[in-house]
Amino acid sequence: MGDVDAGALIVALQGFGDRASEGARAAAQVMALASEREIKQVLRTYSHPQGTPTPSPPGSPPALVSGDLRRSVKARKPRQTGAARWEAHTAPTIVYSRIHELGGWAGRGHASYLPPRPYVAPSHTRLIASGQLEQLAHKAFAEKVGLS
Repeated sequence: MGDVDAGALIVALQGFGDRASEGARAAAQVMALASEREIKQVLRTYSHPQGTPTPSPPGSPPALVSGDLRRSVKARKPRQTGAARWEAHTAPTIVYSRIHELGGWAGRGHASYLPPRPYVAPSHTRLIASGQLEQLAHKAFAEKVGLS
């Protein structure tokens, strides 16, 4: 074997580390966007006009009325949490989003009970079980690192 140029090796490894970090960022972003799409799709399951009873049975996603809940679901930009570690979150931002997901007492004087109508957790579980998140993450990472 010939002599190894330590300087060139260090530069090459640093470049790979930078590409790996960018790959992790891209993977986090693509997974967050997939979650956003899935949650918004689930929120189209039921709908009804404003002022009418919800057709959404307890345990199923809340029914679409104005579309505000669905529009509030946003994928946040990834943020770096370590050397080559990134995270991104997808969640609704409207004030009543959590009560629909988890259920509980609401309204004036907490006089009305809303049963849980989860839509975030089941969407995430479905994406993981389908393998779609893993596939998207692998592809995004590979493209940035140069493995594709």
